[in-house]
Amino acid sequence: MDERVIGRSGQRASVVGLGTWQLGADWGDVDDKEALSVLDAAVESGVTFFDTADVYGDGRSEQTIAGFLRGRPELDIFVATKMGRRVDQIPENYVLDNFRAWNDRSRRNLGVDRLDLVQLHCPPTPVYSTDEVFDALDTLVEEERIAQYGVSVETCAEALTAIARPGVASVQIILNPFRMKPLLEVLPAAEEAGVGIIARVPLASGLLSGKYTKDTVFPANDHRTYNRHGESFDQGETFSGVDYDSGVEAAVEFAALAPEGFTPAQLALRWIIQQPGVTTVIPGARSPEQARANAAAAALPELSEHTLTAIRDLYDRRIKEQVEGRW
Repeated sequence: MDERVIGRSGQRASVVGLGTWQLGADWGDVDDKEALSVLDAAVESGVTFFDTADVYGDGRSEQTIAGFLRGRPELDIFVATKMGRRVDQIPENYVLDNFRAWNDRSRRNLGVDRLDLVQLHCPPTPVYSTDEVFDALDTLVEEERIAQYGVSVETCAEALTAIARPGVASVQIILNPFRMKPLLEVLPAAEEAGVGIIARVPLASGLLSGKYTKDTVFPANDHRTYNRHGESFDQGETFSGVDYDSGVEAAVEFAALAPEGFTPAQLALRWIIQQPGVTTVIPGARSPEQARANAAAAALPELSEHTLTAIRDLYDRRIKEQVEGRW
């Protein structure tokens, strides 16, 4: 699989990575054996980039990755994690002492002395404008606790603020055919500054897979049930903030645009891969089959201008008004 450099870091990541939120929590139940089989299928398909966080299953996702890599010492996998969501979301909690404590815990969970990449995990907006926060992150680099740092953001405005910081290696942002606003300013700014872009929620929480109907019922412990209106965290993390019923209707139209040989999910991933400035896209997977199919999108032909135009038209007609004013 092709690899791209993660911005200023100089390190490389497969163009399709693996998001591991679902291996920890919030997507229904996933047993340990199934989680390990997903990781195995991903790397056998060419994936070299895993994205996790200290709050995914209260560390379970990090620990699962560590166990998998211990059993596969020949692998060279870039592991990005996140920190900041283990405390009340107020700017005052984003300080060096907390960073060190969170970092210690993630290093233990992942079984490493130094983390490849640590991202602030969608912190309160004022954090991005606080010099002391980035001074503290620089300190973690100087102490060799982390190799580099980035941010995971909710809004385009937050992304642009972070990109202006000289030490930021990457920005993780929601980007998919139902969330196009980052194409306007964020991706060009990141490319110019040499900042990597990690595209998350690429399938709009599964909407873009074309598998769901208005009658689909998700488990009670799945965020697609309990956070559909932003009850527990930012609504944009669930179905990209798109109203579920209208999103299902738009997804049917999206699926009809898939060229021969593409699944709807692969169409969404291929669309993201083609956007200038994207470093890697991190779909999750609940089964080995999903992991393999996601990775296969990297080898599919580029989408035609006709298909790209049709996807844009669908977004403009059905989705844009719902999401662009908020994120």
